Amino acid sequence: MDSRSLPVPDGLDGVRVDAALAKLLGFSRTFAAEVAEAGGVTLDGRSLGKSDKLAAGGWLVVTWQARREPEIVPIAVPDLGIVYDDDDIVVVDKPAGVAAHPSVGWEGPTVLGALAAAGFRIATTGAAERQGVVHRLDVGTSGLMVVAKSERAYTALKRAFKEREVDKIYHAVVQGHPDPLAGTIDAPIGRHPTHSWKFAVTPTGKDSVTHYETIEAFPGASLLEIHLETGRTHQIRVHMAAHRHPCAGDPLYGADPTLSARLGLTRQWLHAHELSFAHPTTTDWVTFTSDYPADLAHALDVLRGDQD
Repeated sequence: MDSRSLPVPDGLDGVRVDAALAKLLGFSRTFAAEVAEAGGVTLDGRSLGKSDKLAAGGWLVVTWQARREPEIVPIAVPDLGIVYDDDDIVVVDKPAGVAAHPSVGWEGPTVLGALAAAGFRIATTGAAERQGVVHRLDVGTSGLMVVAKSERAYTALKRAFKEREVDKIYHAVVQGHPDPLAGTIDAPIGRHPTHSWKFAVTPTGKDSVTHYETIEAFPGASLLEIHLETGRTHQIRVHMAAHRHPCAGDPLYGADPTLSARLGLTRQWLHAHELSFAHPTTTDWVTFTSDYPADLAHALDVLRGDQD
């Protein structure tokens, strides 16, 4: 077990335990919350939960079990599609149930592990478990990802994503019918105040902009085309839920379980359909597209059948 004891600095007076540990000890907010929930945080001898507030000058004791750093484990993913491949980049079609890269607490397959198992050599820039990764998709989201194979590609693509020079188009089935049928959701996103695994629209969050347009309407649901101007974690899922139109099949953000079951969904209906960017070497504008996987196509068939 590891342990740290220290006085709470004035700058952290009134700050939540999980946020304070992230600043003091470099923990992720998720890991900090786990430490607190396991009884590993005391202030002047009193045990604190993750959402309790610290008091300046109090004596803080934090005890935790050190975690093994995540590593890339080569595991074949037969359903991972290779859409494009050259010396600098590889564009993959990621199935649901596969993470972008290894992380603490995730023991399933990853895009990087699948590429390693297939013999791909990826750029070494970035954290060891995220080498070559310039953007991510949620585990339950399918569709297109680009991974850098060369160091110059990594640098160029990271800059392009940061400067919003990449076009990312998603398709989503949401509950209900957005009003207006096309529009923009401009609302900051940050960590949920009470749920460590969720995100939410919050005044202190990061700038987040989502553009949407209705492609097709069904009884009780809509197929949307969504353009992301920013790329926050869970952005589409959070914004659509805040707009009172959560993605179908997404219980974390309030989806109706009855509808999810009727559509045969075990994950959110959200697909990274199109990805466009300037090739990091040739500078040519390239565009890649991905068809809906079987589970999402089936859900659409059910919805279209409702109109007959």
